[in-house]
Amino acid sequence: MKKRYIIIIAVILIIAAASFVYFNDYYHADSTALQYLNGSENVSVVKTSNGVLLDGPGNDSALIFYPGAKVEYSSYLPLMSEIADDGVDAYIVEMPLNIAFLGANSADDIIKDANYSHYFMAGHSLGGVVASGYAEDHNVDGLVLLAAYPTDEISIPTLSIYGSNDTVLKLDDYNKAKPLIKGNFTEFVIEGANHAQFGNYGNQSGDGAASINSTLQQKETADEIITFIRNLVENPV
Repeated sequence: MKKRYIIIIAVILIIAAASFVYFNDYYHADSTALQYLNGSENVSVVKTSNGVLLDGPGNDSALIFYPGAKVEYSSYLPLMSEIADDGVDAYIVEMPLNIAFLGANSADDIIKDANYSHYFMAGHSLGGVVASGYAEDHNVDGLVLLAAYPTDEISIPTLSIYGSNDTVLKLDDYNKAKPLIKGNFTEFVIEGANHAQFGNYGNQSGDGAASINSTLQQKETADEIITFIRNLVENPV
């Protein structure tokens, strides 16, 4: 019996060590992203219970953003700051262990504590998958997918954006998933963009090389998101 307990303890310790290594090996925000923690002339960065709020000049609509798997939430500050500066406040959720599946209902606390007329869900990669599940089950106005696709049917208006040089996103799986989107669907492909440059966390394993820089990729992304949200707010489905 003693030998059996020793084996069980050894297995538990091995699993714990492997988990520690796995969850502590993630993509960190670069120095450019971290500069945005101080806010800007038009956007204030406010710490929330589960992330940050980028509070810009708008007060009617909010975008709730779920980061990609194993990506530090602050990596998306430049993109979300661009969106907030254009009039849509943005929440970036800091996921437990940087895995969106572990915080799938994080938007609940945000919506409960805020007072916007319109809420939109968004997410990058795995964060987009989780955001799509939340969006379908809750009363939000629309969904934004960055290099992501749903795994279940979606009946709300959806904007999908991905880069032409993205080799992390599996296009075969993406195209098979598109029929799951039953609501109004808008797709935008950014020429020269890749998977990682929606955030600022460096190169991602398995990704293609971008032929545009992250600033341009994020500017095009923010412009498409703002257009999508404004169209829905002004012309609700």
